[in-house]
Amino acid sequence: MNPKPGRPRLLRELNDRAALELLGSSGALTRAQVSEMTGLSRVTANHVLSRLEERGVVVRAGVKEGGRGPNAVLYGLNPSCGYVIGIEVYPDTTTAVLADITGRVLAEAAVPTGVAVDPAEAVQAIVERLTRAAGIDPAQVQACVIGLPGVIDPGTSLVHFCYDMPAWCGDVLEALHRRLRLPVTIDNDVNLAAMAERAVGAASDVRNFVLLWIGRGPGSAVMVGDQLLRGTVGAAGELGWMPVPGAAVSDGGFDRSRHEVGAAFQALVGWRAVQELAERHGIAAEDAARSVASAAESVSRATGSAAGVGFLDELARRIALGVASICAVLDPELVVLGSHVGSAGGDELAGRVQQAVARMCLARPRVEASAIPDRPVVRGALLVAVEQARERVFFADL
Repeated sequence: MNPKPGRPRLLRELNDRAALELLGSSGALTRAQVSEMTGLSRVTANHVLSRLEERGVVVRAGVKEGGRGPNAVLYGLNPSCGYVIGIEVYPDTTTAVLADITGRVLAEAAVPTGVAVDPAEAVQAIVERLTRAAGIDPAQVQACVIGLPGVIDPGTSLVHFCYDMPAWCGDVLEALHRRLRLPVTIDNDVNLAAMAERAVGAASDVRNFVLLWIGRGPGSAVMVGDQLLRGTVGAAGELGWMPVPGAAVSDGGFDRSRHEVGAAFQALVGWRAVQELAERHGIAAEDAARSVASAAESVSRATGSAAGVGFLDELARRIALGVASICAVLDPELVVLGSHVGSAGGDELAGRVQQAVARMCLARPRVEASAIPDRPVVRGALLVAVEQARERVFFADL
């Protein structure tokens, strides 16, 4: 009797997965490169690529020129194996991108968000718009990932809280599945931005980091290794309610006139608070992000304005109150300042926050501005969607 039944098949599955993951991360490669980078023998690599080509998940993607002898054939993932959609839903605008399974973007759309419109109806409309623009059948979409500013239960996917868009609260995912008949995932916007920061941003070289989101309201995402800390009901990182010095303790409610948490950390670094602080320092701009950018630009010059210095110093101190509270518990290697406001401050704001945190607690994290200033939530949604689609298309039968 064979003491290890199924062993040859298991080895084939492992080899196929290794080759597919390599092609997914590195792009088109020759047989020799696949052999060298996976550690497979050349004969085995040849068998693997031939087998994957027969399955239709790998295609010949050109030739590599310039070497000795005949040009070597390049092999890459078959883009037509499936497509993915990443969507970012905010109260004013919904942004969506459609890409193939290699991550290449094929269509984009940005439409006003109808906060009272049924979410399933709204998402269906944007999916149809994207697939029509890309010239593909909606049934070919293998994954759709949606990011929104809400508390999403990691176990049930129920949206427990989404103040600005109440239509999204509850069991929205079930309605999306019924209407779209596509694999759909809903996640918190900052969590998805952290995924992008981890993959291609400022946190690509660290294992433990915190993304501090300084937008309309403060939020955060904590990543340890490749794992997000989501909490029991998905409320981990909701910093608007975090008690900090200099702000009243929140009662869990909202200031209806300002449409935000009226106390706690939100009262110090929410976008309205940042804009009001800028105005008190004589910095006039259309919104909080432009105020921060204007101050940082003026300070970076040799003749930086006293107003800009004072504004950034006070803003950094306020931000550091929240960062130090997190770092006293988690002691991360890196804190990334994200969103339009966080990234707008660049090195000037990040450096000030780093110094202020070091004065407030024993942790000494690096503090950097986000390296993904353009649509980080959509970027993260696409990354997650591509990973889901590849697992579904390439590895389901392995």
